[in-house]
Amino acid sequence: MPTGNERKAKTVQSVDRTLAILETLANHREPISLTLLSVKLGLNISTVHRLLNTLIVAGFVEQEPNQGHYRLGLKTFEIGNAALYNLDIRSIAKPYLKELVDRCSETANLSVLNHGDVVYIDQVESPNIVKMFAQPGTRGPAYCTASGKVLLAALTPVEVNQIIKETKFFKYTDSTITDPELLKEEIAKVRQQNYAIDFGELEEGVQCVAAPIRNHEGKTIAAISVSGPETRIRQFFPQAELIKLITEAANRISLKLGFYR
Repeated sequence: MPTGNERKAKTVQSVDRTLAILETLANHREPISLTLLSVKLGLNISTVHRLLNTLIVAGFVEQEPNQGHYRLGLKTFEIGNAALYNLDIRSIAKPYLKELVDRCSETANLSVLNHGDVVYIDQVESPNIVKMFAQPGTRGPAYCTASGKVLLAALTPVEVNQIIKETKFFKYTDSTITDPELLKEEIAKVRQQNYAIDFGELEEGVQCVAAPIRNHEGKTIAAISVSGPETRIRQFFPQAELIKLITEAANRISLKLGFYR
């Protein structure tokens, strides 16, 4: 096995310096000037500036328009979240997804928010022949899905407005909300009641109920949901009972993540 020094000798200098920049920006916790960053790294300004430009183009670093200071970009947030969600939440939530399917015989989903879209990161399928299916990694519009509305409800008004501004609304069914103001009202309702329902807003005849999963800081980091044919859900499973099952599952997962009311 190579020693620590031998492993270090085999690293690429530019990559080491780039990673050092990211670590310094993360540890500084506020935007930092090029000069101070160069001092902290012990590198000349031209080298740091060149590496920063590469990181900016890739989305890992952002430069403030006024003072020109540097801070971490959204790409680092996405990668950090992906690692956290995929490694921790999926393993913790899996038993509860299976339990939901056992209890109501409909498909259970685990999803997160990414650039205004819902991304399904795990799923346990219904045993029924006719069922809802979304391959992990599949994306869907947040504004017309129960999980999406739950995740949007966790954002600040400014963040919601930004997503709405960047969203191209499409009326998938007669129930799809395409009016920004009506969507804001729906998000406020979801925020208050702590769950969301999709009455065939993305796909005709499909109903979905979702609830938020929170971490130890009380932040909503994912959503758990159950979806299936509307006629079957209404016939065999009362809506109030389904809402209770899903919110209880979400609360139990949140407790596992360290969330306490």
